[in-house]
Amino acid sequence: MRIAVIGAGYVGLVTAACLARVANEVVCVEKDVGKLDVIEAGGIPVYEPGLAELVADMKAEGCLSFTNSMKDALEGARAAFIGVGTPPRPLDGLADLRWVMEAAYDAARLASGPLVLITKSTVPVGTGDEIERRISELANGRSITVVSNPEFLREGSGITDFMQPDRIVIGAEDDGSRRVLEEIYAPFEARGVPVLVTSRRSAELIKYASNAFLAMKVTYANEMALLCEAAGADASAVLEGLGLDSRIGSKFLKPGPGYGGSCFPKDTLALIRTAQDCRRPLKLVEATVAANDHVKREMAFRIVDACGGSVRDKTVAVLGLAFKAGTDDIRESPSLAIVQALVDRGATVRAYDPQAMKDGVGLPAGASVFPSALHAAEGADAVAVLTEWPEFAEINLDALARVMAGSVLVDFRNIVPLEKIEGAQLRRFPFR
Repeated sequence: MRIAVIGAGYVGLVTAACLARVANEVVCVEKDVGKLDVIEAGGIPVYEPGLAELVADMKAEGCLSFTNSMKDALEGARAAFIGVGTPPRPLDGLADLRWVMEAAYDAARLASGPLVLITKSTVPVGTGDEIERRISELANGRSITVVSNPEFLREGSGITDFMQPDRIVIGAEDDGSRRVLEEIYAPFEARGVPVLVTSRRSAELIKYASNAFLAMKVTYANEMALLCEAAGADASAVLEGLGLDSRIGSKFLKPGPGYGGSCFPKDTLALIRTAQDCRRPLKLVEATVAANDHVKREMAFRIVDACGGSVRDKTVAVLGLAFKAGTDDIRESPSLAIVQALVDRGATVRAYDPQAMKDGVGLPAGASVFPSALHAAEGADAVAVLTEWPEFAEINLDALARVMAGSVLVDFRNIVPLEKIEGAQLRRFPFR
């Protein structure tokens, strides 16, 4: 099938490359010429393990191409996936749908024939209805329908999540659209992937409900770990025991400095606003957002405590700026909130991340980035591990101790082995 994908960001690129991999002819349209130049040069505008290689392979096989012309991308296409950004609006936290609506309008206006418009972007419940209403006048006798097909991609595991999903959700209001989506996903269903066909509004809400639940699970683990610390219990053992319950599962039960990234913060906030507009407030989700903010502040205070109650005129090395390992995404990253809090309290922050913020643009004054963990740790009174990159678990602690001015190591991810820390004569201030 010939398929158009609108947007060459994270969701759009993963969708385009993976759909091409299952024998579709995919054309990805992107207005940003700079992004297209990067792709044509053999790179990709986001960091995602394996994606650059997959895009290159699919281009070489002739089943994936890129253009900045919506009309060219839609020529002969039976379906068009919308994979543009939906950031939170600054005033109310609801998803900003400008780019989604613009993409839908342009696609409906320029489609060469019948077209199924598929929202892959995360959009509030009712968005498909609004898109359908706005584009109805552009149909001119053509069949242009709207389907919700939410993505469930984890940054750092996007290709695996697309190719081996837990489920595929299709929200369609007519049989013709449903059949097109079922044809697209037939290779996945043949491998036993569950396909849930439901209403468009239900599909839209499934994505928000899923992310909010996972955010609650992360936050529960963090709050339980803090309780374990106060009660004298072993948080690792408690959370392991919790995760061994098959009804609960171990995923998203590792304590850390709070959740961040492109999904959980904006999706929880958008769901809260949607629920309030429906006069059915979600108190658990509201509490999750508040608790996550508290955890990030608490982690900054932990570093201050480890430094003797003050970080004024002290140097803190921060290892990890991305919100999690395997990505360069810093959106709503707990690390940035912690860096800001340390700078506000008079510290000089030296940071390093294998992929994120290599130019340091966006860091507050008083913070700067360095090319390696050891460079960042030079002269530091304390080192804080904030992102679970494997290289931090394997860092040469003897070398780290030699370049530091102090001896404090705060490991918020519990990835640095305790025996190695003691062997290097560092003082460990574990998160738990």
